[in-house]
Formats: sequence, C-alpha cells, structure tokens
Amino acid sequence: MAVSISATGFKGGLGTSLSWGSSIAGEDSALLAKSVQNQVRVRVAKPVRFQPVMKNVNEGKGLFAPIVVVSRNVIGKKRFNQLRGKAIALHSQVITEFCKSIGADAKQRQGLIRLAKKNGERLGFLA
Repeated sequence: MAVSISATGFKGGLGTSLSWGSSIAGEDSALLAKSVQNQVRVRVAKPVRFQPVMKNVNEGKGLFAPIVVVSRNVIGKKRFNQLRGKAIALHSQVITEFCKSIGADAKQRQGLIRLAKKNGERLGFLA
C-alpha cells in the first residue's frame, strides 16, 4: 500500500520535500516518522471527578419529612435553606448555653450537637 503525503509544512523540515505524488518508503518514511514523532504532542485530559453528594441517608423518611418536603416546595429551596440554617444556628446556640449552665466542656458540647443532627435526620427534619 502506497501512502502519499506532503511534508513541506513541518517545523525544522525533513531535509527533503515530499510531494503529493511521491510515496513514502525507506529512508523517507523513517525521517518523516521521526519528524512527526517530535511534533505531535498528545494531551491527556484530567480524569473527571464527580463531586460528592451530601445527602441524608434517611431522606424522605421520618415523622416530619412530608411536612419538610411540602414546606420546601411551597417557599422555595433557597429561602427554605436560609430558614433551615437559621434554625440550626439557633439550636446550636441553645445547646451551647445549656452546656455553659451545666459546666460541660467543648467536647461534650460538640457531642450534643452531633447527637442533635442525628436525631434531626432520623425524625426527617433534614429531608
């Protein structure tokens, strides 16, 4: 099989100029292969990384989940998340004040906040 190619546009040149009519054989093909190998750079794309989805394991479950879902659909997701954030912040403040009043240290306070989050998930507040 004869291959025809024009190699006049390579940077650095091949030393000889091939035309459309000439076939590559022998020394010319080795010289062309070496020139092409130096000129061709293969770009490898970065692997696609999917963002982890932070989802509640008990989403849609729990006593209060239907109320939470309906209210989110009624008032809108953005406003709902703002209200939820405020409620969580207030609850964390109440837990902090409680820990101060009983003399609990920061580690116990952190444990109580985590427990409140787990309970909220189970009850459906984080649906």
